[in-house]
Amino acid sequence: WVLYNIPPDINSLAEHITSATLPSGTSEGLNDWQRTGYGGPCPPIGRHRYFHKLYAPDVELEGLNKPTKADVETAMQRHIIAQAELIGTCQK
Repeated sequence: WVLYNIPPDINSLAEHITSATLPSGTSEGLNDWQRTGYGGPCPPIGRHRYFHKLYAPDVELEGLNKPTKADVETAMQRHIIAQAELIGTCQK
């Protein structure tokens, strides 16, 4: 799920949140299936790693129209003031 422009006063997202219930001002980009929204893990055979990245940019990202993860990362370049990463695994 590619989310950006999450308001800075938001410190968590509710379990089972949907596109319709995102905090006001939050924007969505295209996920790996070229759709908006959360698609859940879909690992190939064996164990697969999932990287969850959170960035704190010092600007609101404007002018993006259903961007990919790469588009959002490019727009944030030189504006990231903090970041975090969580790696999870899933196995079939």
